[in-house]
Amino acid sequence: MLYPKMNSARTVLDLSGIWNFRLDNGKGFEESWMNRPFEEWETMAVPASYNDQKVGTAFRDHYGWVFYQKTFQVPSLLRSQRILLHFGSVTHYAKVYLNGELIAEHKGGFLPFEREIQDLVKEGDNLLCVAVDNKVDFSTLPVGNESAQAMFGSEIPDFDSVRKTKLAPQNYPNFDFFNYAGIHRPVKIYTTPGEYIQDIILVTDVQGEEGRVSYEISCYGQGTPKIEIVDEEGQTVAEGSGEKGTLAIKKVKLWQPGKAYLYTAKVTFKEDRYEETFGVRTVEVKGDQFLINGRPFYFKGCGKHEDSENHGRGLDEVLNVKDISLMKWLGANSFRTSHYPYSEEMLDLCDREGIVVIDETPAVGLNFPNILQDWYKELSRTKEHHEEVIRDLISRDKNHPCVVMWSIANEPDTAARAQSAYDYFMPLYHLAHACDPQDRPVTLVVCNNDYTKDLVAPAMDVICMNRYYGWYIFGGNLDAARQAMEYEMDYWKSKNKPVIITEYGADTVAGLHGATPNMFTEEYQVDYYETMNKILDSCPFVRGEHVWNFADFATIQGVMRVDGNKKGLLTRDRRPKLAAHYFRNRWKNIPNFNYKKK
Repeated sequence: MLYPKMNSARTVLDLSGIWNFRLDNGKGFEESWMNRPFEEWETMAVPASYNDQKVGTAFRDHYGWVFYQKTFQVPSLLRSQRILLHFGSVTHYAKVYLNGELIAEHKGGFLPFEREIQDLVKEGDNLLCVAVDNKVDFSTLPVGNESAQAMFGSEIPDFDSVRKTKLAPQNYPNFDFFNYAGIHRPVKIYTTPGEYIQDIILVTDVQGEEGRVSYEISCYGQGTPKIEIVDEEGQTVAEGSGEKGTLAIKKVKLWQPGKAYLYTAKVTFKEDRYEETFGVRTVEVKGDQFLINGRPFYFKGCGKHEDSENHGRGLDEVLNVKDISLMKWLGANSFRTSHYPYSEEMLDLCDREGIVVIDETPAVGLNFPNILQDWYKELSRTKEHHEEVIRDLISRDKNHPCVVMWSIANEPDTAARAQSAYDYFMPLYHLAHACDPQDRPVTLVVCNNDYTKDLVAPAMDVICMNRYYGWYIFGGNLDAARQAMEYEMDYWKSKNKPVIITEYGADTVAGLHGATPNMFTEEYQVDYYETMNKILDSCPFVRGEHVWNFADFATIQGVMRVDGNKKGLLTRDRRPKLAAHYFRNRWKNIPNFNYKKK
């Protein structure tokens, strides 16, 4: 679906702001809260997570359904047009009611959905109610455990006072970031003419100084669409008509990492108009090189999260601008949308700023504990949803020049049950290729495991791995960590594929210093990265380094986490640690292209 944009043919109304809100007490559906305005409610800002907007564990740790309400009116002058209600994302499951009628349901907390409402809205006030469920289990992405035993296993003491304890229903996430929930991205009403542009696909290529733009335009109605390509100076550089075609741009200006150039495809169909920005660039894997515009690219950057105080995982465009500015200050050129699709607004910003993105699905937590003898059989409950997410993600982000690779999962167990993992993930790998008009590389990010048994990682276009020698393995012993990393890199060099270290890092408490660099000090974090980077620099097939993490972020409570995960180069409020200055010096001296030559 096309992102809602205002122009001469389309109107957009934004429902962001303060909504009425209620935590479900178990009777919300039974008492039909969606049918009438709440008699009692809390105020709640949209878009944002609801967890940290109010004080108390009742909101922070709520399990189950919540209800949002908002009244709105549609101007009479728009009533003759097609009217849609659009949600950027609702985490994790949404039921949408308009004037008491269930009009939409959506599973998946990180991608958009919408519904035509021109036949449902009425004159005057319309009551919109959104019921949101935050539960995670074996059928959701990300994955949650379905019991405390499944999550904690042998960590739960086996004696009567514990065994007989009645645990209140709650989430047991199988992932290391907080399970923020709510209406996370804008809710918009937009209009189109009755005959309208449904979708636009743009695929670019470069031949010498000429750019090629293959296009495909889907429309509802009879007629011929037209397309005009306009450069950043507002000059028309190519024109065409018809549902499909290829246009040539002479003396094309390429979209480059760190030096973005954007063209605009202006599409018209009868009374409808839509403008889609895009960049002309190519992406290719050749041997152990990752090529952008035919040149060997080196990924410098971070894994990160959509995470901030108060907003939680809600869209914060001020913070997005700040984060991109800080990445450029660090000398970074890329990041991965760990571990879910980020907002379309963020990808638009990366298009404009020239930041390279690895676009990841929310398939994290697919590494259940040994309490499940064959947990890949359990994934039959989420396989269909996993396929749906891949289709929807690529459909949404297909035209973004910043997106150069798809990641279909993060840290699944691909070694302990190697053949089962291969049978599960390879159809998804082929699905991603089939869905992408640009046929970008596809990867899957693997965890610290017995890599010699892993069948999935070597089958990907790019081998992406998270490695924590020196932290979770050989913590505090950097000499042992160095040896382990060197030994493993000897294994991967024979695969003749590009390798990207997509996570490596050490928890670090800002302001904790020591003349002896012990774990959790800022000095240890720097020593850790210096040790690992010497190895990465010595491996010509390693084509990128993404530290974990860009900034500290919120997690569930636990003895391993003091107010969240502290592996950030920056604190959660974006203050640099010593390691940020180390990487700023390192990355400023590593070029985007041709860092490692054969």
